[in-house]
Amino acid sequence: MIDTDLAALYETETKKLKQQINRNRDRFPEDFMFELTKEEKQQLLSLAPRLSNLKHSSTAPMVFTEQGVAMLSSVLNSKRAVKINIEIMRAFTRYRSILIENTVLKEDLKVLDEKLNKVFKYLLDRIDALTPHYTDRKKIGYRRSDEK
Repeated sequence: MIDTDLAALYETETKKLKQQINRNRDRFPEDFMFELTKEEKQQLLSLAPRLSNLKHSSTAPMVFTEQGVAMLSSVLNSKRAVKINIEIMRAFTRYRSILIENTVLKEDLKVLDEKLNKVFKYLLDRIDALTPHYTDRKKIGYRRSDEK
């Protein structure tokens, strides 16, 4: 997502959003957020006319991945950002409890994994059986004078 859209989502100004990012730069590695180059900005403007307000902006737009959006909700202080951050934490908790509670699925996956391992072992054994094995081959390469 782009910074202007996130500012609207979190009910804050784009300028304040960028200030918080600059104050917390270590929380936004490249796989969380990056700035668009001039060429990328031009491409974005040609593809998304709704972002025409960025055309005259002197600063480069910032683009956020899913993890960056979640991190952004933790560094912003707007009421909306706090609510979104709380919901993200609740979603993680629900996800973890679903994984823990679903032991049946874990067992089914374990059984399936064992079956797949047996099938692959069988296939690899069959392929090995088809390849010729040479036992009486003369070694290739140089020999030292003490070797026969």
